[in-house]
Amino acid sequence: MPEYGYFLSCEEFGPAELVEQARMAEQAGFRALWISDHYHPWNDAQGQSPFVWSVIGALSEAVSLPIETAVTCPTVRIHPAVVAQAAATSAVMTNGRFRLGVGSGEALNEHVLGHVWPPAHIRLEMLEESIQVMRRLFTGEEVNHHGTHYTVENARLYTVPDEPVPIDISGFGPSATALASRVGDGYITMMPEESMVEQFRKGGGAGKPVSGGTKVCYGTDREECVRTVRKLWFNQFLPGEMAQILPSPSHFEQLAPLVTEEMVTEKSVCGDDVDEHVAALSAFADAGFDLVYVNQIGPDQRGFFDFYRTKVLPQLQQG
Repeated sequence: MPEYGYFLSCEEFGPAELVEQARMAEQAGFRALWISDHYHPWNDAQGQSPFVWSVIGALSEAVSLPIETAVTCPTVRIHPAVVAQAAATSAVMTNGRFRLGVGSGEALNEHVLGHVWPPAHIRLEMLEESIQVMRRLFTGEEVNHHGTHYTVENARLYTVPDEPVPIDISGFGPSATALASRVGDGYITMMPEESMVEQFRKGGGAGKPVSGGTKVCYGTDREECVRTVRKLWFNQFLPGEMAQILPSPSHFEQLAPLVTEEMVTEKSVCGDDVDEHVAALSAFADAGFDLVYVNQIGPDQRGFFDFYRTKVLPQLQQG
């Protein structure tokens, strides 16, 4: 039976709100936290984007739950040697309760320094090399590295946890999933697809955790929830590679008319039907996931946590 965690959205909430949501999540019975790592929100209506490492520092004092970035891109915007220092410090501050989730990233967040945004196969090469660099640094030994994409000279992390930070790799297609199974300490994906879980486990990920996440919008007015999702998170319904290659929130906003309320109703969980919420999360359990994280879209955070504490989590835990 999976454990259930809460997914903190740095795109939609400021630092103080995220810390308060983490407290409510722990009180409601969630067992772990994910937190997104973004430079920009997906659109201006979401409206936030705090620096994730500062928020993690606050979370380490506010709650006792395990914390993981979902996900950090350690390749373009921030050099992997710097990400390694941030992750190691986070692990020390949480007494070893931190995992580093990584992925190949999106232009939305990573092109901001003016670097060329590389094609997908190069991004995966960069991700694999960055993981090699970070793992060497997690040992606390001096690292010199002259690779295809990164150079590190005389770098040593002095503040490191007792055990190296686990690195979980995000994958939404066969190539990224193959990389996760080959070099990851765990696998992250956002769809309850049993075939991807099987590929990861058969490719070398047997015995390693598989984590998934989903978004819902709890509320007593289903139609209002649908409108909230369409306003704030229409981007999650856009097809193809747009999420990876569009460079700014304004570009995503230009595509908002492509997403209708009917699409949102069909493809997302909105409202206060307990069975619908339970079914959405149970789909991950049925696909073989070990951890499932859920995010509440919109302002009714307290209502969501009360609903999950009293109605949804007890059913999932009984299942």
